[in-house]
Amino acid sequence: MDCYFTKDHEWIQIDGRSGIIGITSYAVEQLGDITFVEFPRPGREAKQAEVLCAIESVKAASDIYAPLSGRVVAVNELLEREPEIVNRSPEEEGWLVRLEIADPGELKGLMNREQYQEYLGKLL
Repeated sequence: MDCYFTKDHEWIQIDGRSGIIGITSYAVEQLGDITFVEFPRPGREAKQAEVLCAIESVKAASDIYAPLSGRVVAVNELLEREPEIVNRSPEEEGWLVRLEIADPGELKGLMNREQYQEYLGKLL
């Protein structure tokens, strides 16, 4: 499965016409301990770069943007009880939303892992 990244530190792992969305380890480090995740309702249509959901931490609240346009088909309900999973496993168990992708062509605006690592190097 291919994984792509945004400049806002979201990731999307593509599996056919759907994608799992989350935030990167870098984003988690910036936020600190996650205390709450506000999910979109399943069925909601989201446009690329539109606010998809929100995460609250001990440091701040942060909007999470949709890396691609699509329809929300699932949320990680486990995070409702244990939002700290995002801290432990941001790019695996701590996924946030599954999206049915509307336009795979939007992928060209995202970074692959190597490009994202280069981008991070410029920030640090």
